[in-house]
Amino acid sequence: MKNLKKSASNLIICILEILVGILLLIDPVRFTESIIITVGVVLIVIGVFYVLRYLHQDIEVAIISQTLAKGLVSIAAGAFCTFQANWFINTFPMITMLYGVVVLMFGLVKVQWTADMLRMKLAKWYLPAVSAVISIVCGAIILSDPFVSTEILCIFTGVSLIVEAVMDILVLCLGGLKEAMEKKEEKKEGKKEEKKEEKK
Repeated sequence: MKNLKKSASNLIICILEILVGILLLIDPVRFTESIIITVGVVLIVIGVFYVLRYLHQDIEVAIISQTLAKGLVSIAAGAFCTFQANWFINTFPMITMLYGVVVLMFGLVKVQWTADMLRMKLAKWYLPAVSAVISIVCGAIILSDPFVSTEILCIFTGVSLIVEAVMDILVLCLGGLKEAMEKKEEKKEGKKEEKKEEKK
């Protein structure tokens, strides 16, 4: 059951990667802007929560926790992100590098995925290994920024996300999931046989 839940969550992540990749290819600037606005809205909600929490706290606790100050700072930061998203894009064109960091992190996570499959002695461990290499290489290329424009960088990032997500789906469908489930069934059968032998 745990394996199925993990595989389902991995599949959802892959689908999200593909969606992000497609959105980056369609309109990278607007997509980045929408992410900043979303972060801003989340910060505003958190800020309001802190302010409301302050109003319901005892004064001694409120002084120590500084919830009102935290709430106001969060609301201010959120409002700036929401209404001045273009400022981030214009001031920090390197913001697209964040996508490179994300791709690189996915690659490093897949290194453990590969190691897990090796330790489980699954035959198709090389599939996540290839995916990990693709992710790490693409992430490193994005971070080194050899591109002549931000638009080309975004296109490359979008294609990278789509390619690695497709690779991950192949790993889930052809590799680890099937073999892991088979091994699990084999272990169950082995335990049943052992119990039968004990009864005899």
